[in-house]
Amino acid sequence: MNTEHYSPDVPVIELNEQSRGQFIARTYGHLFGAIVAFTLLEIAFFKSGLAQTITQAMMSVSWLWVLGGFVVVSWVARAAAHRASSMAAQYAALAGYVLAEAIIFVPLLYFADQVAAGVIASAAVITLLGFASLTALVFATRKDFSFLRGILMWGGIVAIVLIVGGALFGFQLGTYFSVAMVALAGGAILYDTSNVLHHYPQNRHVAASLELFASVALMFWYVLRILMSRR
Repeated sequence: MNTEHYSPDVPVIELNEQSRGQFIARTYGHLFGAIVAFTLLEIAFFKSGLAQTITQAMMSVSWLWVLGGFVVVSWVARAAAHRASSMAAQYAALAGYVLAEAIIFVPLLYFADQVAAGVIASAAVITLLGFASLTALVFATRKDFSFLRGILMWGGIVAIVLIVGGALFGFQLGTYFSVAMVALAGGAILYDTSNVLHHYPQNRHVAASLELFASVALMFWYVLRILMSRR
């Protein structure tokens, strides 16, 4: 009997083709579900009028508090998705992270909707095309992009320092920073997709989908900012 299906901690690269295919299908199925849930939440916020209330509430406090709260939620969700033994806890982590992303996106989407009609849809299309292209690159080459981990960590630290500095001292980071962040998000997509193919354990498809969703959301955020700056 083939027991690979009953070895949840085995990295996917060590599984047979059928098991790897099931893991990949589950991961991207959950990613699609997370994107749909995020979209439905934003529609609900805007249709109900909560978007304006959330925007006013978040704009009335320092952005550092908002950012700090999101970082804490992100850390807790990712840690739970990667370490929790029960699937219920992993799903709760993914749901909590999607909700947190939906809330933090509200002010940006609210102002984008005021700036120019169609800019949100344009940013979504560009993001999905970028994600699809990078995903296809990894699947076609089968290259292990785990070497990007250090670059992404340092890039993330530099980005946080600049964002905090901008919030404290009132300077604008500008379009070049947004372009650099899109590139950083692209690197994260390469890294996450490579991990899906090579390094994730079989029982962590929820965690894998969370990481991919986080990278897609990061790219969408800064693509939208770039498009807004050109209006």
